[in-house]
Amino acid sequence: MGTKTMKGVTEETWAEFRSLAAKNKLKTGEFFEKLVYSYKKESLEFWDDVFNGEKIISDKEADSLREVVKTLRKERGFRT
Repeated sequence: MGTKTMKGVTEETWAEFRSLAAKNKLKTGEFFEKLVYSYKKESLEFWDDVFNGEKIISDKEADSLREVVKTLRKERGFRT
């Protein structure tokens, strides 16, 4: 494994990152991998909740809204 660099990381942020890694008794590379995995997992869970969660409006209401939008777009000269 070689050395990698990241642009835009301030000394303060880097020091905090190293401190957090040390508090968790991990090397910086291991801690970085853990952060990436955690971020990826939380992101997937979020989108799973968005796409498979409880509906905010019913299908009937959604169809009604689509018709209203279609009518408005036609009236204003937008593509439908």
